[in-house]
Amino acid sequence: MQEYGLLGKSLAHTFSPGFFNNKFSLESIDAVYHAFELSDIDEFPELLASRSLSGLNVTIPYKEQIIPYLDCLDETAEKIQAVNCIQMHKGILKGYNTDAGAFLSSLEPLLCAADKHALVLGTGGASKAVVWALEKLELSYQLVSRNPQPGMLSYDELSAELMQHYTVIINTTPLGMYPNEAALPELPYEWLTERHLLYDLIYRPATTAFLKMGAGKGARTKNGMEMLQLQALASWEIWNED
Repeated sequence: MQEYGLLGKSLAHTFSPGFFNNKFSLESIDAVYHAFELSDIDEFPELLASRSLSGLNVTIPYKEQIIPYLDCLDETAEKIQAVNCIQMHKGILKGYNTDAGAFLSSLEPLLCAADKHALVLGTGGASKAVVWALEKLELSYQLVSRNPQPGMLSYDELSAELMQHYTVIINTTPLGMYPNEAALPELPYEWLTERHLLYDLIYRPATTAFLKMGAGKGARTKNGMEMLQLQALASWEIWNED
């Protein structure tokens, strides 16, 4: 039996094991998918030594921290510098980023002609995949952070003028994720309109507080479930490459 799994820190409510184990059952695939909770990325070599794994996914907070443990990266992961999929082939660990393509495929049908500028909330590994997709879609973007570095904005700097300029707003932070469903990014939501598109990478709950605020202003909204499914299927293809 082949073994696959997800690396992360807090995985009690993760989607991936159910998705893959259901896929394995429906398609009569002799495989199992586990959730591997690591309190620190330094535990990764021990996990590798204790299991005969065929492939792994990686989630927060390890998408960037995993890179030094890998032998190589594919072109997209190299550019993004974040990994959410690990291929294991003949003892070689190769990192991929399937988040980026999945986000692009999920976002593109939602865009209208007026959507030219995006705010990206958060600066972690997920935001790097989002930025890659926005560049491919030729949307300009501005990073927003609670602890901004040069070139970023703080939430306090988001004026009415900026909110009208950036009609696409993407939450890559964990704010609002189950079980802390009341949390949300500190945006000036009063300046949202029906011209806005709010995309939340969170998928549980299906409608986060962030998305509720957008919907209340007539904005288009989308959660992260489709992106999650697309990146999972892309990971499966990578694990089964010859």
